[in-house]
Amino acid sequence: DNSVDRALGLESGRLTLKSVNRHEIECLIRFFYTLLGDAAEKPDCIGLDRNTFRNILHTTFGMTDDMIMDRVFRAFDRDNDGHVSVTEWVTGLCVFLRGNLEEKMKYCFEAYDLNGDGFISREEMFHMLKNSLLKQPSEEDPDEGIKDLVDITLKKMDYDHDGKLSFADYEQAVRDEGLLLEAFGPCLPDPKCFNFFSLYLPENDEASHQDLSFWMF
Repeated sequence: DNSVDRALGLESGRLTLKSVNRHEIECLIRFFYTLLGDAAEKPDCIGLDRNTFRNILHTTFGMTDDMIMDRVFRAFDRDNDGHVSVTEWVTGLCVFLRGNLEEKMKYCFEAYDLNGDGFISREEMFHMLKNSLLKQPSEEDPDEGIKDLVDITLKKMDYDHDGKLSFADYEQAVRDEGLLLEAFGPCLPDPKCFNFFSLYLPENDEASHQDLSFWMF
């Protein structure tokens, strides 16, 4: 498709990302336009809307938490226009799939900072943990158990003891214990779902598959 080919050349020329090469950027751009389908030809199309993006997170990357998926959308939608553009898509996926620890910490913290004030508050922790934990039948008040879990989390991660987590708190905690990267719910893709590139790469494009096998780990 000529319009897609033009976009591939234009956007891949603009984007310079250390973690990917030009061919990989072009593959991500092609995937973006495959997801847009016929809508890509409309002059008023500016990208993937919230519902389409959430569906991709669920079906392609195995994410199920509605609250976190909404925050992931906001993390990708850098200009807050309600759509993920092709540039936001490629830039976001590079962190989402192949970011280094520093990039992933910034991304996860932004996803967990529900109101965008630069901190993860006790209330935000409670809502995220309540939303992400499996509901188990119990005679006890489940909210009390979650409050206890928030207290335990703060004791472990709140290094300056101000009752909330700054990025500095979160960063230090994750560097001390890597499993805390996704402490408040999964906001990175399920490793089992990394074969999504097979959805849009040509079956006979062996070189492309070999190049993009690096994305699967």
